[in-house]
Amino acid sequence: MTDLARSCGSDCGCASKTETVDAGRRGFLAGAVATGATALAPGVTLFAYGTDPAEAATGADPKKRWGLLIDASKCVDGCTGCVTACQTENGWKTTGRPATDPQWIRKVTLRDPKSGATRSAPVMCQHCAEPPCADVCPTGASFKRADGIVLVDRHRCIGCRYCMMACPYKARSFIHEPVEDQKPHAPRGMGTVEGCTLCVHRVDKGQAPACVEACAKVGGAIMFGDIADPKSEISKVIATYATMQIRGDLGVDPGVRYRNL
Repeated sequence: MTDLARSCGSDCGCASKTETVDAGRRGFLAGAVATGATALAPGVTLFAYGTDPAEAATGADPKKRWGLLIDASKCVDGCTGCVTACQTENGWKTTGRPATDPQWIRKVTLRDPKSGATRSAPVMCQHCAEPPCADVCPTGASFKRADGIVLVDRHRCIGCRYCMMACPYKARSFIHEPVEDQKPHAPRGMGTVEGCTLCVHRVDKGQAPACVEACAKVGGAIMFGDIADPKSEISKVIATYATMQIRGDLGVDPGVRYRNL
């Protein structure tokens, strides 16, 4: 099995930049609180969420819990369609430096130590019911919506990276460099932490996440739906077939489940 724990290498240079980034973030936050919103680029704004970040999630239905079911037997080796779709939809890209590259979604290969058999599967934020990232966040920037989607409020994020250390899935990354060509629905900024949003802007419009839509054209390995509704298609599959949660022993109840790993 692959190791999903994260460590920030000593050679990444972030330690030497911490003081500068933190000082800049403090000034950023002070100005943002005064104005209520901060523009990152034309058409891209970080909005203040108020006392409770979840209040800004106007599309969140507390009766739902959005989740994914990934069937590794249908995941095509060498296919990165889900990753490409996420990059296109949310405006991020790799830099050729794996230690600091964005980690919204990535393909991993799992190997059975006894048989040597391998499976490929995508790993992203697991949208836990009890997200450890939110537990350790000192500002409330990491939070879970009423419908189970876990997000980062860039307005509140100070770049401390506690959430990155707490996440057992290596699902978050720190933005080390200036960001260009941002998407209005996916604001990003140097000195903040980011991760999979489950394409919340699409979900709130009744659409599936970009990775799900892209995978449906290839192998159909990723299913999206309301795992709180026993009548939903995803819940029926979960109830019928054996599924698993990565590190289900941690008690965080991931919203992403896997089959045939």
